[in-house]
Amino acid sequence: MTGFLKRLDPFILIMLGLVALASVLPVRGTAAVVADGVTDAAIMLLFFLHGAKLSRQAIIAGLSHVRLHLTVLAVTFGLFPVIGLGVQAGLSGLMSPALLSGFLFLCLLPSTVQSSIAFTAMAKGNVAAAVCSASLSNLLGIFLTPLLVGLLMNGLTGHADGVSMEAVQKIAMQLLLPFVLGHLSRPWLGGFIDTHKAWIGRVDRTSILLVVYTAFSASVVEGLWSKVSWLDLAGLLAICAVVLALVMGVTWKVSTMMGFSREDRIVILFCGSKKSLASGVPMASTLFPAAVLGPVILPLMLFHQLQLIVCSILASRLHSGRS
Repeated sequence: MTGFLKRLDPFILIMLGLVALASVLPVRGTAAVVADGVTDAAIMLLFFLHGAKLSRQAIIAGLSHVRLHLTVLAVTFGLFPVIGLGVQAGLSGLMSPALLSGFLFLCLLPSTVQSSIAFTAMAKGNVAAAVCSASLSNLLGIFLTPLLVGLLMNGLTGHADGVSMEAVQKIAMQLLLPFVLGHLSRPWLGGFIDTHKAWIGRVDRTSILLVVYTAFSASVVEGLWSKVSWLDLAGLLAICAVVLALVMGVTWKVSTMMGFSREDRIVILFCGSKKSLASGVPMASTLFPAAVLGPVILPLMLFHQLQLIVCSILASRLHSGRS
């Protein structure tokens, strides 16, 4: 139990505390409008900093590993969506539709960046390739995730045809434009960004916490907890665990069959099996109506914590030479 508690991310505990706070003290009325404006500004700042952090040198350094990157992308944007659709179809009528939709959204997200690289380094994997693969996944995710949401989640966005033109414009203004501007500003801001990583990390996390609180506030006002039971939450956690184990097993087995080196298999394992909370929460806020945001991001919050715990254990085993 002590080891488990040590692996719990304090950020997730704060996030769960905000969910509890939103459940008893949701922001309403004029305060909700102000909070939404602040949250939108925080999301734009978040993606500006993501763009500024992305090093072109890191991308160029890993471009030679095309087959590895394609394998990671196939898992992230191919295998995961298929699994998400299967879970949604198989459990339809047995679990809250909102949570199942949230799980599908989780499956459409890009990989993490920081933790994928950190676990790859801990496990003695190919760090340069991990930097490139995780960064490429996040960059493509700005385009691919909204596209997949439009194709596979018709109705939840509030438009029968998927993602509306208004949502596309919002994505361009809130996510893509700040990201591009941030990356273009890297020659001037790169040094500051690289020497103030702790401060940048706090800005990232604060932005996500703002989105979580406002999202759950809106969902609570719309009756979230009358629609989602504790049994649903327990079932969702079990599903996340099974899917994470399945994807990790498949990525390790397939990468071995494809003849990748051990160092590259580690990259595929950690970059292919993870989903980004930092990208997912802001994207959800942009793509979905406020009333459904709570259940949409809840599966992602659970999966995020679970992947951190499991990957930390696996990275330690791989570091010591065990597979």
